[in-house]
Amino acid sequence: MKLPAPIESFLSEIGRFFQVLWRVALWTPRPPYDVRELVRQMVRVGVDSIPVVLLTSLFTGAVMALQTFSTLKRFNAESFVGSLVALSMVRELAPVIASLLIAGRCGSAMGAELGTMRVTEQIDALEVLATDPIHYLVVPRVWATVLTLPLLIVVGDAIGIFGGYLVSVVYFGANPVTYMENTFRYMDLSDVSSGLIKAAVFGLIIAVVGCQKGFYTRGGAEGVGRATTRAVVLASIAILISDFFLTKVLF
Repeated sequence: MKLPAPIESFLSEIGRFFQVLWRVALWTPRPPYDVRELVRQMVRVGVDSIPVVLLTSLFTGAVMALQTFSTLKRFNAESFVGSLVALSMVRELAPVIASLLIAGRCGSAMGAELGTMRVTEQIDALEVLATDPIHYLVVPRVWATVLTLPLLIVVGDAIGIFGGYLVSVVYFGANPVTYMENTFRYMDLSDVSSGLIKAAVFGLIIAVVGCQKGFYTRGGAEGVGRATTRAVVLASIAILISDFFLTKVLF
């Protein structure tokens, strides 16, 4: 019995995702280790993404403070704005929003790069030279994203809290000492570590989906375009779905 085309395509995508993930896990401990390529990919994913993450996190924290301050003021509870902004940024907003940005910026680049290499037969040439393309091309990209995204989230957390501080203290005139005290009073290490775990998982999803879509590209330049688009869409959907289950497990 033949499955409907959408179901068959979905199952094929899931199978390829876990196939690439399994091969990455197998090749990771095996030498040689291309440290130079790993560092290069970390710069592309991390350092080059800092301005985008900074700007987005700043205004996300500012909007959170803008919304919550006016609401809590009705109940004379505006002193808790700092804790709400901090917990929202650390637990949810910074990991998810930054990961969606990285999926659009870096996941698409990985899909386009590997897709171009596939249609121009560069990946086939690596296989002819007895070089496993997963080891050479995919492993550095996956680990660069997994290692770098949590660091970006730490920066995003700090800037988001600062954005909330600016709105609450400078715009609304809240007490700065009270704001900072409440920011850290209700936030503990488990909140921060949970956000970093989310970031690492999201980084794994972004890199594996992007590389998988590029690695299995077919159809020339048009196929590269499709692979790039699907890499972003699938990674974004997977991030939001996995965020639900991670939140359920971690909290």
